[in-house]
Amino acid sequence: MTDSSTGAGAAYGDRDPDALARRAGERANPDRDQHFLVDDRVLDRIPAYLPDDVDASHLLEIGGGAGALTDRLLAVAADDGSDDTDAQRRLSVIERDGVFAGFLREEFATAIDDGLLDVIEGDALDVDLPPFTACVANLPYGVSSEVAFRLLPEGKPLVLMFQAEFAERMVASAGDAEYGRLSVSAQHYAAVEIVERVPKEAFAPQPAVESAVVRCTPRDPDYEVGDEAFFLRFVKALFTQRRKTVRNAIRNTGHISGLDDPEAVVDAADEDLLRQRPGDLDPSAFAALAELARDHGSPTEV
Repeated sequence: MTDSSTGAGAAYGDRDPDALARRAGERANPDRDQHFLVDDRVLDRIPAYLPDDVDASHLLEIGGGAGALTDRLLAVAADDGSDDTDAQRRLSVIERDGVFAGFLREEFATAIDDGLLDVIEGDALDVDLPPFTACVANLPYGVSSEVAFRLLPEGKPLVLMFQAEFAERMVASAGDAEYGRLSVSAQHYAAVEIVERVPKEAFAPQPAVESAVVRCTPRDPDYEVGDEAFFLRFVKALFTQRRKTVRNAIRNTGHISGLDDPEAVVDAADEDLLRQRPGDLDPSAFAALAELARDHGSPTEV
């Protein structure tokens, strides 16, 4: 491959992250939630965490920064893995910082000219998401939850970097100390697993916390909900009372869940379930209880 010190004309997948940061001319600013991943070994591994059968025809990256992960994803996009010479993969990168968006356009000008890359300048919470088949990103940690829950309902494979504590809450099971609203909500959309833990030293500047890479593989849950918005709102409500019994959590949170008659839900529910705490209920139990609440609690939009 071309030497990693070269710029716009370099091959993809071997650019040195420190050299990229120098060429960008601006350091990552932790006050703006910017921490560049600079460990080559981690950068090389991250795209490989996509499922083996992934449709990589249009990858999405959020928070391109100085382009170290962008470079690795372009290597995936450039190798379309198809016998069809007309087949073309594509990478879209969303970057909110105008300086880094401009640098990405300059550094990867050849990829843009070849139709391999487009750079979208804007906030990932506000811009229209392009059509994409999978997303790989080192998310800004301050908005990781909001971005994740914008992506998860899309039903696409995701490989995302989070704070380790956030990642552990995503993958937790009922009964675990970390289990909560985030666990139930994320697992409603996908099978979630931590595929790598990443030390602070892999970033520049170093964040205050450890990180982890999470793979989200979309799946249909093994339960049904008649109103997804109410289900997620009901889960949120009960976890605001996680130390209470389910009985008291239902009674105390009608203003959050939108139940006009929480007492009717308590009267209809199984006594053994009511004695448990929200953290003891797996997602399917939450779903069954939410359906009971819809049938008996006269929910209204909050």
